[in-house]
Amino acid sequence: MATDWLGSIVSINCGDSLGVYQGRVSAVDQVSQTISLTRPFHNGVKCLVPEVTFSAGDITELKILQIPGPGDGKPNEDLQHTELGIPGVGPHLASNQNGAGKLLKKPTSSSSAPQAIPRRTDLKNQDAMISPQPQQCSKSYMERHVESLNQSKGFRRRHNSWSSSSRHPNQVTPKKSGLKNGQMKSKDDECFGDDIEEIPDTDFDFEGNLALFDKAAVFEEIDTYERRSGTRSRGTPNERPARYRHDENILESEPIVYRQILVPQNTNKEFCTDSGLVVPSVSYELHKKLLSVAEKHGLTLERRLEMTGVCASQMALSLLGGPNRLNPKNVHQRPMVALLCGPHVKGAQGISCGRHLSNHDVHVILFLPNFVKMLESITNELNLFSKTQGQQVSSVKDLPDTPVDLVINCLDCHENAFLRDQPWYKAAVDWANQNRAPVLSIDPPMSEMEQGIDAKWSLALGLPLPLGERAGRVYLCDIGIPQKVFQEVGINYHSPFGCKFVIPLHST
Repeated sequence: MATDWLGSIVSINCGDSLGVYQGRVSAVDQVSQTISLTRPFHNGVKCLVPEVTFSAGDITELKILQIPGPGDGKPNEDLQHTELGIPGVGPHLASNQNGAGKLLKKPTSSSSAPQAIPRRTDLKNQDAMISPQPQQCSKSYMERHVESLNQSKGFRRRHNSWSSSSRHPNQVTPKKSGLKNGQMKSKDDECFGDDIEEIPDTDFDFEGNLALFDKAAVFEEIDTYERRSGTRSRGTPNERPARYRHDENILESEPIVYRQILVPQNTNKEFCTDSGLVVPSVSYELHKKLLSVAEKHGLTLERRLEMTGVCASQMALSLLGGPNRLNPKNVHQRPMVALLCGPHVKGAQGISCGRHLSNHDVHVILFLPNFVKMLESITNELNLFSKTQGQQVSSVKDLPDTPVDLVINCLDCHENAFLRDQPWYKAAVDWANQNRAPVLSIDPPMSEMEQGIDAKWSLALGLPLPLGERAGRVYLCDIGIPQKVFQEVGINYHSPFGCKFVIPLHST
């Protein structure tokens, strides 16, 4: 009778237009040829309505996924000879391997594609799980997963209440895979068998959890560690930093001595390199004595001027942009440098720098006041500079009105302080301060002597002088003084330059 099928879980294929429905049979009407499903699923998704009704003409294929058990008073062995009583659906039944499902299909209809499996949240609300496709179709991973869940949950729950005599003769007892604490637990159940009810319903409080994080305390701890390790401070580090630079060797045979330069007269001003090597400053008298001894041994003024000009021009080229700015493929305007020089050796150093810059396709404007008698070194440098494309002017009025790319200051001198009172000096200082261009000062005087132009960078020669704050960031260049010359004037010297001729210095 048709009422015998009430409570069975079936799958109804209504073709491509309506899709596949799955649910529990709630009513079968032989007169109107309809069948109703309660708590239905449409293409694997739970329907919003509690019950749907189908006519026999809409049904293309009907599969019985689960029939009522013995506890409902309906023997399994009699169901193989029972029909739904719907003429539109053929009476052909096929049993699965475990006898839990039956298939009713029209003779002319082809088997449908594997159906989508409902989500676990929807399966939890059902009394029984939906079993996979018949055995003649190959099982996918999801079908095997649902079957294992069906065996581990549904079968375990029913088999514990059934006696061994009430089982269907054709029903196969599921295999036990892995015993733990006396309970059967399959691998899929261990991976996917978590209870949904254990998931908390309330949302995570991100704002409240973030308020528990004390950022100020964490940053203070980081700053304390960096100060202790010497990674942030520019002094002699107390211990080796945790990170290595590309030019540092990890394996070292002996500890590093950071104070490798010792001077006979200690000054209050000290610098250090990027590697942490201490470079002390020297007084002007000791620096003058060092140059005098070097000149006695063959390091003449001309050699020093050439070395200073090369190092200063390399630094200026880097400040102007280096290969990004000075590229033959770039068709933009050439960088412009204003060179302010006085009638002394410092001015000759600036003229030598301007000659090298002009040779590297930099537009150089040299300012040098007119004097009746010039030093021989200045005359020689001017003679070489006149062979370049550089421009020489003697009046501040001939300097550019628009800002230039760089101003190189060589106006100041260590001895002749009276030059600051000259009109040309004051006019050149006013022009530099109004031009708003960055200033590079070559071999500036000591901090005791007031400077009219604030420099952004300063280049010291050999060893630095105790420069003040107005000197800006200090760089040191190697002018080729041999090590024994330093020893002759009482300086224990070890070169801090490494592979470079110009290195930056940092105040300790």
